[in-house]
Amino acid sequence: MASASVQAASSTAELEQKLEAMSKELAATKAALQASEQKRIEAEKTVQNIPSAQKVTELEAKLASSADTGPSKITPGDLIPALEGLTIGGAIRANYFGGDYTDASPATSADAEADGTIALDVFRINLDYNRDNWLGKFEYRIYQGYLARDSYHFLHTGWLGYDFEDAGVVQVGVNRVPFGPGAYGISQSWFFDQHYYIGLSDDMDLGVKYSDTKGKLSYDLAYYFSDEGSWSGSTSDSARYSYDVVDETGNGYEERNQFNARAVYAMEFEDMTIDLGASAQFGLMKSNGPQDDGEHYAVSLHPVLKWNNWTFSPQLTYYKYDIDGYLAGDPNGDLIQLGAYDFPTTAATEAWIAAASLSYYHEISAVDWVDYVIPYVEYSSIMKEASGFNDSDLMTIGAAWGRGGWYIYTEVARSNGNDFVGNETGFVSRFGSNPNDGWQTRFNINIGYYF
Repeated sequence: MASASVQAASSTAELEQKLEAMSKELAATKAALQASEQKRIEAEKTVQNIPSAQKVTELEAKLASSADTGPSKITPGDLIPALEGLTIGGAIRANYFGGDYTDASPATSADAEADGTIALDVFRINLDYNRDNWLGKFEYRIYQGYLARDSYHFLHTGWLGYDFEDAGVVQVGVNRVPFGPGAYGISQSWFFDQHYYIGLSDDMDLGVKYSDTKGKLSYDLAYYFSDEGSWSGSTSDSARYSYDVVDETGNGYEERNQFNARAVYAMEFEDMTIDLGASAQFGLMKSNGPQDDGEHYAVSLHPVLKWNNWTFSPQLTYYKYDIDGYLAGDPNGDLIQLGAYDFPTTAATEAWIAAASLSYYHEISAVDWVDYVIPYVEYSSIMKEASGFNDSDLMTIGAAWGRGGWYIYTEVARSNGNDFVGNETGFVSRFGSNPNDGWQTRFNINIGYYF
């Protein structure tokens, strides 16, 4: 009996030790999970201090690369030391749309019967490099073709840079032109605002850019030899991501020797921050035809006001292309040919652009399938100087939803002059003369997974 009692006591002691060890492991696991969740929350709170137009970009980057909330990127340096600092990622997106129009349009439908269906939007591959003071970014995109067109693909970004730490950062190659309040201008939406379609937002060109911050002042200075060029598509000069002056006829114009400057001054109050921003751009227009060379310039004011989770971003821009008339039916030079997404269009050579975006960042913890939502309403208008030209307006109401590597836009857009909304007007110069300026509607859902 005594022996049995000793054995029972020993078993009890061993069980207590195991329970104590399991309790410590459970406590450590809970602590790790709490730390992981806190890192996610802090990352999202940090993003809320970024100017509005950069918010979506930074959220995608942070959440898509976070080991806690999204997929891990490939890091070749783990296997090959010479590639330390290089990460590989990408994205794949699909698009669903419908509208109150019936005609098929190369800019709005995947085929003649595609209204109300879902189709592949884009596949992209990203390379990011950060080692010591050296930086780099590469992004290549492949898009599905529309109607009878084949798929098209192009370089989105490709630059190498150096971080001088307290003396700024320089980027050399195809990089984003510093114009407007941030990466996507004022916009949070998938459609962007009308600045983008005139080449004054999220524009990629080939050149060198220097960026620095001194106290509350951030500024950029840049020189661009040319646009990013046309890559692979069915058009001769429009297979590219951002809108540039293109020459589909061989006797038009192309961009050369462009200079940019942007400054943003951050002001902080008790419950509000205001980023006072201004941008300026000047460049030359090289003629490929009998007409003379030209020039172009643009100036813009773009404050960003943030109050708690609210962001209000207005922007007012004036631009002008000073060229000779070279397009059919335009002897006075009131139209210029632009192109992107393997699709050329025409735009007014002189106009004001007024735009505004109101958004709210809301973190969600009550449900598991979404981390945050950003509802927004945006309006922009191209107000042309040429006599007889109608304005081109775009209004978008929607929300962006994020969860780990997933990013989803749900939007309703109404426009009386945008190539991507409707086709009842016959697809005639909607950024230019816009002769039939009837309002049309497009409902859009874009689903993206970033890895």
